[in-house]
Amino acid sequence: MSWTFEFASQVAIDEAAALPNDLRSKLERFADLIREYGIAAMREPYAKHLEGKLWELRLKGKSGIARSLYVTVTGQRVVVVRTFVKKTQKTPRREIALALARAKEIE
Repeated sequence: MSWTFEFASQVAIDEAAALPNDLRSKLERFADLIREYGIAAMREPYAKHLEGKLWELRLKGKSGIARSLYVTVTGQRVVVVRTFVKKTQKTPRREIALALARAKEIE
């Protein structure tokens, strides 16, 4: 069974679409890798566990750094719940809290 890569809501889609072109391309490339090889293909430095079921895809390009926070759901699904451009070294707590709240809506 192959993996699927999807967004939790229209808001999550809009957040990803608002990324600069190079970061959006990186996210699309990661999505293709997940679909083709599964979530095991995404290891550090490309993905990192944050807490609970929440993980982050680490996007880096010429225009800066962004993160897409996601959860895995039964049935081999990766669901992106939050995407944002990163401005501090550490992922802000409010971004994690928002992503966890959105993840609860999925389950």
